[in-house]
Amino acid sequence: MSPQNPPVSHPPASDVVLTHPDRLYWPDEGVSKQALADYYAAVWPFMAPYLVNRPLALLRLPNGIKGHQRFFQKHAWKGMNPHIEEVADPEERDGEKLLRIVDFNGLTALVQSAALEIHPWGTTTENWERPDMITMDLDPGEDVAWSAVISAALDVNARLKARGLAAFVKTSGGKGLHVVAPLAPKAGWAAVKDFAHSLAESMSADAPEKYLSTATKAKRGGHIYIDYLRNGRGNTAVAAYSTRARPGAPVSMPIDWSELNEISGPAAFTLANVPQRLETRPSDPWRDFFDAAAPLE
Repeated sequence: MSPQNPPVSHPPASDVVLTHPDRLYWPDEGVSKQALADYYAAVWPFMAPYLVNRPLALLRLPNGIKGHQRFFQKHAWKGMNPHIEEVADPEERDGEKLLRIVDFNGLTALVQSAALEIHPWGTTTENWERPDMITMDLDPGEDVAWSAVISAALDVNARLKARGLAAFVKTSGGKGLHVVAPLAPKAGWAAVKDFAHSLAESMSADAPEKYLSTATKAKRGGHIYIDYLRNGRGNTAVAAYSTRARPGAPVSMPIDWSELNEISGPAAFTLANVPQRLETRPSDPWRDFFDAAAPLE
């Protein structure tokens, strides 16, 4: 595992006290604030390397997914728990500070704050200008078959491997799949974004009947948008193991490539079935993620 992501141990009891732990964040599913905290305690050892010491964008829904309050938050708010840290962006020293967490207390504080989605940058605050991952977000149009999304993920995998990069896959918990390549943090943001853009454009050029590299809504029907924009400085992608603020309480779940054809769809994993998955999967499918990091040449 890379130096900026040391091995993590099982979480200690959090110092953060949950108020109104029975408040329902997903009312139809009966998922309470306490249930969300318990879920994150279970996945913390696996999730931490993709979350700790990274600038974060949060989707906060204080009254749950059926409430009217919905805040996409990158900066502090009144009454924010001190375990959610503020950190200055080196490019904007005088601007509003960004947010990060450094331990399980921070994640529990996010639960207390009704952060139902957690979207990190693809880098750490120790290495602001050198991303340590590329995320290719496969976003299908409404009429695209799930099998076509799987084929697109395999295509991205092959293209990354051809460039000497490892590729890992996770459900988005939304509409598609995320293919993520670990990077040795050497290339800067511009180079990483340019690479992701060129990969998306090559897929679109090779199979224009399947893929788009621009988010043109008029052309989305029957196509998969290869969203490379997650890889710009300040842009984010939902974290591995993060919940999504959607019906069913889905989770963005890392999977093994061999599992793809067994997965029913992008929201196949939920707070209801993740405990069983953690018990039955033979190992963490992303266990070698940072060990597989290579520089972007």
